[in-house]
Order: sequence, then structure tokens, then C-alpha cells
Amino acid sequence: MKRILIDHKKLDAMLAARLVASYPDGYGDDDIISFKNHRGEYIEAVELRTEDALYLVKISQSLSHFIANYFDNDEEEEEEG
Repeated sequence: MKRILIDHKKLDAMLAARLVASYPDGYGDDDIISFKNHRGEYIEAVELRTEDALYLVKISQSLSHFIANYFDNDEEEEEEG
């Protein structure tokens, strides 16, 4: 299985929806994976598993905001469409 380190801003709509469904109440300390990348930088991420890949979605302040507001933004887009 491929492991892909990715920022939540680069997820397509299907993966973004799957991420939010995986963490509907946000993520906690038990969900966080910590590791060093090839440059020796400390990274924290949450897992997002699909049939063919394991995405490690980098944690940032904007990730928490994204998960918390995903459904609000989705409803706004439906109303505009």
C-alpha cells in the first residue's frame, strides 16, 4: 500500500469528504501520528485510508478549521449551485 504525505488543501473533493467522515468530531491525540521526514523535520499527521493508499494528512491549524467547517461550506456551495 502506498503512503502519501499530503496537505489537506491538496485533497480532491472525494478524499476531503472521506477525511471529514473519518473524523466527524475532529481528531484527538490518539489519532495523531508523529514522525520525522527525510529532511529531519518533525511532522504530525492523521491517517486517511483508501483501498489503494494510506494518506497521511499533515496537521495544521487550518486542518482543524477545515474539518469543523466542511459541512457549512458544502451547504453554502449547494445553495449557490
